[in-house]
Amino acid sequence: MGIDKQSDIAANLQIGPTDQGMVRIYVEAEGGVELPLDFDPEEAEEIAEELRAAAEAAREMSGGGKPKKRR
Repeated sequence: MGIDKQSDIAANLQIGPTDQGMVRIYVEAEGGVELPLDFDPEEAEEIAEELRAAAEAAREMSGGGKPKKRR
């Protein structure tokens, strides 16, 4: 399975700060898989930028156009 293929695997995702000043992405998947991923704030911001870019690319592929601005 590649990054651009659909998957039927279900998982829960939580994101938040740790008590050590890191940003944690916590993934809990079927079968008892738990994956805590800790990033320093700068890495987390880079990940956020990559997520935004991927969302925009996906939106363009599906013909969704520009996102609505939040108020």
